[in-house]
Amino acid sequence: MQIKWVNSGKLFALSCLCVSVTSAAFAADDAAMLDEVVVSGSRTATKLSETPMAIGVVSDKALKRDKPKTMGEVINRIAGVSWNDLGNEQHSMGIRQPNNTNAVYQYLEDGIPIRPLGVFNHNSLNEMNLAGSESVEVVKGAASSLYGSNAVGGAVNFMTARPSPVPYATAGVRHDSTSGFTRLDTGVSNTWGDFGARFSHYSSQRNASNWQNYSNACKDSFTLRGDYVLSTSSLIHATLTHNNLDSAMTGSLFEDDYQVRPGYSYNSFTYRKDKTTRLNVAWEGETLASGLTIVTLFGRQNDHGQLPSYTISGCVLATCKGTENNNHVSSIGVDVKHQQDFELLASRLVAGIFIDQSNNPYWSNNLAITRDVASGRYISYAPSALLTGVRNYQTDIRNTALFAQWELSPLESLRVVLGGRSDAINYGYTNNLTPGANFGATSESRSFSHFSPKVGATYALSSNASVYANISEGFTPPEVSALYGKSAVPNLMPATYNNYEFGLRMALLDGALKLDSALYRLDGRDTIVSYTIAPGNSENRNAGRTRSQGLELGLGYEAGVLDARFGTTIASHRFLQYQASAMLDYSGKDMPQAPGNTTTAEIGYKPVQGARVALELVNQGGYWMNNANTVRYPGHTLFNLRGNYQFTGGWEAWLQGRNLTNKLYSDSASSSYSGTGVYTANTQNQYTVGAPRSFMVGFTYSFNGKN
Repeated sequence: MQIKWVNSGKLFALSCLCVSVTSAAFAADDAAMLDEVVVSGSRTATKLSETPMAIGVVSDKALKRDKPKTMGEVINRIAGVSWNDLGNEQHSMGIRQPNNTNAVYQYLEDGIPIRPLGVFNHNSLNEMNLAGSESVEVVKGAASSLYGSNAVGGAVNFMTARPSPVPYATAGVRHDSTSGFTRLDTGVSNTWGDFGARFSHYSSQRNASNWQNYSNACKDSFTLRGDYVLSTSSLIHATLTHNNLDSAMTGSLFEDDYQVRPGYSYNSFTYRKDKTTRLNVAWEGETLASGLTIVTLFGRQNDHGQLPSYTISGCVLATCKGTENNNHVSSIGVDVKHQQDFELLASRLVAGIFIDQSNNPYWSNNLAITRDVASGRYISYAPSALLTGVRNYQTDIRNTALFAQWELSPLESLRVVLGGRSDAINYGYTNNLTPGANFGATSESRSFSHFSPKVGATYALSSNASVYANISEGFTPPEVSALYGKSAVPNLMPATYNNYEFGLRMALLDGALKLDSALYRLDGRDTIVSYTIAPGNSENRNAGRTRSQGLELGLGYEAGVLDARFGTTIASHRFLQYQASAMLDYSGKDMPQAPGNTTTAEIGYKPVQGARVALELVNQGGYWMNNANTVRYPGHTLFNLRGNYQFTGGWEAWLQGRNLTNKLYSDSASSSYSGTGVYTANTQNQYTVGAPRSFMVGFTYSFNGKN
């Protein structure tokens, strides 16, 4: 295959090499409406219409136009995705799962996991620089055949922005006085012959003068990417990303305070500090005729320190218990992938090897918390004399995987995909303290292995419609904390999840209206759950079975002065088996924090050239707050507004209004009531309060070599 280019377009053209190879592999009708290309469904560029799995995409155009404040404003527009705001970029997630903090998702940057297995952080997306991404792809459902462990509910892949072919610069500022939030954005990019570079940065700050007590935070984030053409058929690109978040942890409120003073916080010293640095260096080129090889070397540094609000408990009048901890991860690894196209049956083989070596030191100390009884506020802390639960250990984590996926077309309209991945995992645990009841388990080495298969197919009904079916498996090994958080190491094995789905994609009205829908079922077995042996004594066990099933429906419309989108999910999430103790059996109950329906919709209007106004609806259905299904959150409906106007000369002004009706709502609601004994709402129900009505104004200037 030969690639031709001129001047600075040379680099940009070669960076699309993977797309060109794919397009040459199997021709398609140029008039087809379903011609969007994604990379997350097969780890290489593939038409969405030929990808037998549910994938949602947020484009570069939407990111630049809507200027999201939170990650949720980006991915929640995808049907079946629910990102919950826990404050200052902290979050939980729900993709074909209840909204939870479990290790059932894989977060990726250019296809490389941003964290190693075993040390999942449900707040991992605060380690991303959205300003440095040109698109986001969300694979819904089990994807362990491609991405290994934790890709159970889904995988979220952030594609870093490539260097621009012409000089580009941008600067912007935004401010929301209600939330005390200010953010500055800068970016520059250009290509000089064979070399191109892009720098994307933002700094945000939330001051103490806002609607919510003790909620200040600051974040600095940048991404630097450089691409260099080595020859007519190969290039190298490197990406450096750094994020530094220093945030207060506001925490949740009990029932009465949520209803009466939702801006209150019990906390005055809890914090989260996340520092992350990632470096990916990738070489890609044609090593064989009609073959593309990509070798990516990567390194990570994650430092996560916190005095978390959620561990403050056991209050007796003015004295409570708490913890402080730090979790550090250093990683090096390599991802080698080869794509080979064949004329026979228009087939394609994608195969490779993934090696990730990480060390993970962790320590935690107990704290004695002083509480003001009258106000309920935690006012100070000191080291505790309690030794039980003190930890200081290191876990060396090694993950080696082989993966392969074969795609073929036995019929012109039929595309079949067969794939699988074999993972070998080893934890080398070293206890730096004296093992025992207070200080943890004896040092050991523990290994796991798992093979994750996948089979799927797409069938083109016409150039504008296709159906697909997919059966795949996801798995998640025991987290390091689940194994070594207590004195005795439980005998745990990986939990596995079988995913079954059937989908329909269509384009109507000459492509102005697009539909993407899926029916799915996700069955989990050997789910790791907490089993209470006796009051105050619990252990982790592979004793759970779950079932999540539902319908996802997404619609998008754009023609003339109008555009609209609609995404909805109708779902059921149940415990098929979960006995929490000898007396408590939650089998057959709905899982907590699992809305029966979630819907987002938006309609946009362009009254004049360069202007757009859009009204958005966000509806979250009600859900049970506890395992016993006795305490319920009623759900909520919010309305948001966006408006922007592009002036001549590269200037843009914009306004965003959130929660226009000033609705009192909770981003996360839970209850500790077990279903037996006395129910006391004001000590057992907790709410993470959603923000009231607020307005953000912003100005942006962009130079693109033309203005």
